[in-house]
Parts: sequence; structure tokens; C-alpha cells
Amino acid sequence: MTARTPAPAPRPRRTGTPRRTGTPRRTGTLRRTGTPSRAGAPRRTLRLPSWLPVDGYILALLGTVGLAALLPASGAAAHVAEGASTGAVALLFFLYGARLSTREALDGLKHWRLHLTVLGSTFLLFPILGLAARGLVPTVLTPQLYSGLLFLCLVPSTIQSSIAFTSIARGNVPAAICAGSFSSLAGIVLTPLLAALLLGNSAGGLSADALMKIVLQLLVPFLAGQFLRRWVGGLLVRHKKLLGYVDRGSILLVVYTAFSQGMVAGIWHLVTPARLGLLLAVEAALLAAMLALTWYGAGRLGFGRADRIAIQFAGSKKSLAAGLPMASVLFGPQAALAVLPLMLFHQMQLMVCAVIAKRRARDADGDPEADGTAVASPTAPPVGRITPTTTPG
Repeated sequence: MTARTPAPAPRPRRTGTPRRTGTPRRTGTLRRTGTPSRAGAPRRTLRLPSWLPVDGYILALLGTVGLAALLPASGAAAHVAEGASTGAVALLFFLYGARLSTREALDGLKHWRLHLTVLGSTFLLFPILGLAARGLVPTVLTPQLYSGLLFLCLVPSTIQSSIAFTSIARGNVPAAICAGSFSSLAGIVLTPLLAALLLGNSAGGLSADALMKIVLQLLVPFLAGQFLRRWVGGLLVRHKKLLGYVDRGSILLVVYTAFSQGMVAGIWHLVTPARLGLLLAVEAALLAAMLALTWYGAGRLGFGRADRIAIQFAGSKKSLAAGLPMASVLFGPQAALAVLPLMLFHQMQLMVCAVIAKRRARDADGDPEADGTAVASPTAPPVGRITPTTTPG
């Protein structure tokens, strides 16, 4: 019997040169991680310091007023500026009509008590307080400044800032969207009519020429935007940021034209620093009265906390974006003094409402029943169905 030959010992496996583990294997083009890619790099945007309590667009408006004071359009340039301003007003109201969805706004009629309360605050309480301020003429306010103050009381409410402040305060955001939209729609008709009735000759009265200007420059472009919304609505949404610049630039053009006309007509000698200080005091009292009436009045009417917040912010503010173009149509060469109270009130309402919204949010933190559950009201359409304007209030 032959002995089995033992199998040879296995040869040690050759491992070769050990792979360096410190250097990662290149799987393609190695991107430098120290410098972020251009596509992912954050864009630098010009922002105002957080401690500066002034809306950036107000600074742009003030700069436009300064430009009109130094270099007013006169002669042939005035005719060109006036024509461009007329076109800008028509464009603004066309865009307003194309953005506002009437059908979706009508869905909010289920919350009709809230919307009637906001409309009553905007077009009833405000005008009553404005008429009561007539007793301040001429000791506190000049007749021209009073006309601007009364016009301020007739302007519709805002959409964008009402939504923003209602959201910060944890209020009924869908109701704020619908209420602002209703106010804007109603203001297209009510503001010119109330101005013609209450302001008399300073706003052109009820003459056929004034009504024709209102129809052609405000109502017709707005209705055209409503009619064409189904075809251009998507385009406006896709280019919302660009159209926001168009809106703001158009308003700046309207302001420049109005203040240039005022400079050429020599009306600014009627306004002194003391009168401006008194005007600010009157507007502060007006804003405080409306904030109190909307908040406590809504409580007396039985509204909950979230609805009271929406009523307070939508019912106490005025739209600069809608008021400035309307003033240029209604007042003509006197529009400069007419829009001055509105510009001052706009900045004041932003500063005051920002403080109130933060205070309401802190109150909600201490109240578990106010946290979020009341924001999405079942009687109002969902957030985002109505596209707010990108203009400043």
C-alpha cells in the first residue's frame, strides 16, 4: 500500500503594494470642496440692516420724491412723463385684475361675517373717522392735507402685508387672504365713487370727464386682466418676481410724475415741518383708533382669536400700491399732496403692526388653544389659492 503524498502547503497570496487609504479613489472629476460650486453658492442680496425700522420701498419712494424736487419734469418732458404715468396706471390695474381670482375669492363667502366686518372697517369706519377729522381744518391740517387724509381713509386694504402679519401672529391666514382680495376688488369701484362723493371738487367731483378717466384708466384694464387671467395667469406666477419689479417701478413713475407736477405748480410752500408733525400725530391717532376698534369690536361680535387677528390686520391697513395710482387719476396736478398722507401712513402701519404681530405670537405661545389649530379655518379656502400681489401693500 503506497503512502499518500501530503499536499504541498498553499503559497502565500501575494497582496502586492498596499492601497493607500488616505487618498480617496477618484471616481470622476474631483470638485474642490473648499469653494462651493457656483450653482450652490448663496447669492448676495442687498438688505437693509435689521435694526433699521424703515421699509426699503419707502426709502425708494422718498428718493423719487427727492428726485422730483431737484429735477421735476416740465415742458415737453412733463407731457412724456404724464403719458408714461397713465400707461403705468393702466398696466398696474391690468396686473391686479390678472392676479386676483374672483371665483376663488367667492369661495370665501362661507365666512361672510368676517369679510363684511373687514369691508365695513375699510369703507365705513375709516371714512367716518376721516370725516370727523374735518374739525381739525385749518388749525391742525391744511385743506390740502385734509383731502389727502380723507382719501387715505377711502383706499382699500392690503393683501400681502395683511397675510404676513396675520401669519406671524398665528391668526386665520386664509381669511386674511380672502378679506384682502375682497377689499381690493371692492376698492376698484368704491374708492373712486367715495372720493368723488366725499372729496368734491378736489377729486374732480362726479363730472363726466372724471368718471370716464376712472373707467378707462382703472376699471377697463382691471376687467381686461380678469378676462385674460385664464391665459396669462400661469405666466404671471412663473415671473412673479420680475413683475414685482414692474409693479414697483410703475408706482415710482407715478409718484415722480405727481410730485413733479406739484413742484411746477408750487404747492409745496403749503407744507411746513410743523404741519407734517401734526399730520403724523393725526395719523397715529387714526391708526390707534382703527386697531382698537377692529380688535375689540371683533371680540364683541363673537369672533375667535384667530379671526380677530385677521380682522385687525386686514381692517386697519391701507394699500399704498392701489392708492397711489388712483390718486394720480382722481387728483391730477394735486396728487402730490393727496398721496403724502398715504405714504406716511403706510410706513407707520408697517412698523406698528410688526410690533403687534410679534406680541400676538408671544401671547399664543402661552395659550395652547391658540397654537395653530385656529389658523386653518374650515370655513375659509386653503392658503395659497389666491395669489397675493407682490407690490408693497
